[in-house]
Amino acid sequence: MTEEYFFQCPYCWEEISMIFDKSVYNDLYIEDCEVCCNPIEINYSSDGNDITGFSVDSIEQ
Repeated sequence: MTEEYFFQCPYCWEEISMIFDKSVYNDLYIEDCEVCCNPIEINYSSDGNDITGFSVDSIEQ
């Protein structure tokens, strides 16, 4: 089960979206912004039905 989730990039502030697998209960990874290509640390949690926690942070270089 997946869900599209919308949020703002911490670098360019553009609204972007990603698709998350809600069967994964906790995940932390880095993915580039589709607009400005800067790396974003994404951390989300799910209860299997809904996304229950979500945060994004910039990766200082």
